[in-house]
Amino acid sequence: MAAAGHEQVCHVADAATGLRAIVAVHSTALGPGLGGVRIREYADEQAALTDVLRLSEAMSYKAACAGLRCGGAKAVVLGPFPRDREAGMHALGRAVDGLAGRYVATEDMGMTEADIALLNEVTPHAVGRSLEAGGSGDPSPHTADGVIAGMRAALRAAGRAVEFDGLTVAVQGCGNVGFGVIERLMAAGALVYASDISQQACERAAGAGARIVDNDRIHAQSVDVFAPCGIGAILDERSIPELDCAIVAGGANNQLAIAADGERLAARGIIYAPDFVINAGGLINVSDELDGEGYNTERVRFRVASIESTLDEIFAEAISRGETIETVATQMAKARIEASSR
Repeated sequence: MAAAGHEQVCHVADAATGLRAIVAVHSTALGPGLGGVRIREYADEQAALTDVLRLSEAMSYKAACAGLRCGGAKAVVLGPFPRDREAGMHALGRAVDGLAGRYVATEDMGMTEADIALLNEVTPHAVGRSLEAGGSGDPSPHTADGVIAGMRAALRAAGRAVEFDGLTVAVQGCGNVGFGVIERLMAAGALVYASDISQQACERAAGAGARIVDNDRIHAQSVDVFAPCGIGAILDERSIPELDCAIVAGGANNQLAIAADGERLAARGIIYAPDFVINAGGLINVSDELDGEGYNTERVRFRVASIESTLDEIFAEAISRGETIETVATQMAKARIEASSR
């Protein structure tokens, strides 16, 4: 089964463990489809399919805009995960291995370095190993670094001083990426408001100096920058009119509920850093494990820092062409993928 625009979609069901998963390979034009395994409880299988199709497409665009030699893919596991973690990961690993390198798995929601190690016991097509195992380690600090780099470009595009001291930022989602963004902003002198559905995550953010606000109203906080760093599809026809910020720049995937939401942001004069560009730091980090020379920290830092100049280019092009920022970024990604296909 393949969805429109996708090369391959596989439904996985392992009777022995009860594992249920969907793997979507969007494009391998630039290289093997690289993308995380997301473990979460979905309302039904259709909701999981919708999520994996959107996520895998975004991974293709993310890799293309970052100039990486990999394509886009994603896997979702319909939670809860099998009670026997090792057996469940081995079942998933066999499914990944069956795709013969077209899909390379890595970490996403609900996954750890230990889980990647379990996948590697049955397939070589998984990256995100620990530093001790010769891998790239936790990708979240690199994603947070990229978000900060992207914020600098967004401030410039908004005609603001590229300065974090005194900047007000609302961070939605205080997981590993969100908390990393909070730490970096606080260290640079910003005033940070934060929210999360997890009380424990909120307490950690508060301990770092953030002011905790209601998760359902964080988007409406009066700030310079709104940084979505949790679940996706939070920018829609209801939330966009309630935004009280000049910039949206955060680490969450698929922040726009539908494509028209990019136009809604533009109509309000809000600078939007496309998620698949600004949050590419984690992908840049894990993709470096695929390099024939092995993982290189300095190369990763350089590529993550280049997110700022990529966004500078996208913002300038959007102004020049009179098109939305999201449209220009998507066209850039598609052009690179199509050029490679030719």
